[in-house]
Amino acid sequence: MNDTPYWKTRTLAEMSLSEWEGLCDGCGLCCLNKLEDWDTGEVVFTSVACRLLDGESCRCKDYENRQETVPDCIQLTVKGVDEIAWLPPTCAYRLVGEGRDLYWWHYLVSGDRETVHEAGISARDRTVSEDDVAVEDFEDYVVDWPLHVGEGAE
Repeated sequence: MNDTPYWKTRTLAEMSLSEWEGLCDGCGLCCLNKLEDWDTGEVVFTSVACRLLDGESCRCKDYENRQETVPDCIQLTVKGVDEIAWLPPTCAYRLVGEGRDLYWWHYLVSGDRETVHEAGISARDRTVSEDDVAVEDFEDYVVDWPLHVGEGAE
């Protein structure tokens, strides 16, 4: 019997839907609004979260129907992992796509969905809903914490 975890033995493209979905660590960082400088292409994160992000659990409030409510919600795909430059450095899809291992705080490693929050990686309690901020004010909410691995996270 092989006890090697699936993310170490399969590529993203080889994973089943449940394995793919299981890679999500529940950090909520992909649900933060980003701003792109049209001249430079630089992308920055804001602490303004999608209206469907639950700020406590860091999960989508209506995952199955999210694209009906939020038409520009990005469905992450294998191709997208390679092409989306703004995926945070801690993103399991990015890590596995690059042939790297998951961090200790990922629930597939730790066995506990709370460790992503305890390690300070998630968006928990750091966001404001996009329903409460005018689009023209998003630049007032630029943050850099989604780009850090976090203290003690490695």
